[in-house]
Amino acid sequence: MKMGSDLAERILVTGGSGFLGSHLCERLLANGAEVLCVDNFFTGTRRNVEHLLGQRRFELMRHDVTFPLYVEVDRIYNLACPASPLHYQHDPVQTTKTSVIGAINMLGLAKRLRVPILQASTSEVYGDPIIHPQTEDYWGNVNPIGPRSCYDEGKRCAETLFFDYWRQHRVTIKVARIFNTYGPRMHPNDGRVASNFIVQALRGDDITIFGDGEQTRAFCYVDDTIEGLLRLMHSANYITGPLNIGNPEEITIRELAELAIELTGSRSKIVYRPRPQDDPRQRRPDISRINTALNWTPRTSLREGLIRTTAYFETLLAEPVGRRSGIAAGESSGENLARP
Repeated sequence: MKMGSDLAERILVTGGSGFLGSHLCERLLANGAEVLCVDNFFTGTRRNVEHLLGQRRFELMRHDVTFPLYVEVDRIYNLACPASPLHYQHDPVQTTKTSVIGAINMLGLAKRLRVPILQASTSEVYGDPIIHPQTEDYWGNVNPIGPRSCYDEGKRCAETLFFDYWRQHRVTIKVARIFNTYGPRMHPNDGRVASNFIVQALRGDDITIFGDGEQTRAFCYVDDTIEGLLRLMHSANYITGPLNIGNPEEITIRELAELAIELTGSRSKIVYRPRPQDDPRQRRPDISRINTALNWTPRTSLREGLIRTTAYFETLLAEPVGRRSGIAAGESSGENLARP
């Protein structure tokens, strides 16, 4: 869907060189917007947006959102934050700062400019859910002091800030709770289950499952997730969210591993490792609210999306090691594809 109202607007995307952010920048440019892509490259990579650098309506800025940013824009998408457990646990204090201080700085900018701002929140706010599937009115089951809490609680606090700025300062906010998203430009070594399985299968390595493989996830292809974000941003002001954005079709981690083996024609074997602390047993979004409000639903089947993602990784792994080594440690995005 072409969002014509982006035309001639200057739009800020924080975390714009990450997996989700780079796809969002691409779509916004295609819709006629000017895009200011901001990233500190902690997990994002210039490679993800290098094909955009020659466009006159695209600007790339190295900046950490934990410091104030003084720019003039018409809309803000706040996607800045490490998203995979491997990366957000590497520097948990910085992860919390990015979620909380970054939100304060971006909300302050939106307040000053009187422009809409969208927060890329996450399904991790539900923790290890007792309610299944997860609806937006479920408050979650989160460990506030565990190894994942820097991300879980950081995102929960960011949501609190967004709604307080809306209530107290009348900032126009949009909060998207993004569930597992996958697709091209995921980092091959970021610990996320979809990319892990595909890369391991392509290399002929053992496919590693953490836990018994019966835990479930629901995977949404990146194009569908981006469409959901665009529709939410351009919705009426009274639609604040939070709204779940994800694919409600559930699959076990073991089934995903078997599908990766099938699609790659690999001889990889499945091996099992201990399940990480606080890792959810099940995760599936209820998307009835966004479907009713914005007529959004995922259109890409898991098989089709995995075929496209596998093709990306086949090309990536065929490149010389020197070229691949230029990829950063992961990507900045609002979504997590939590380890299984």
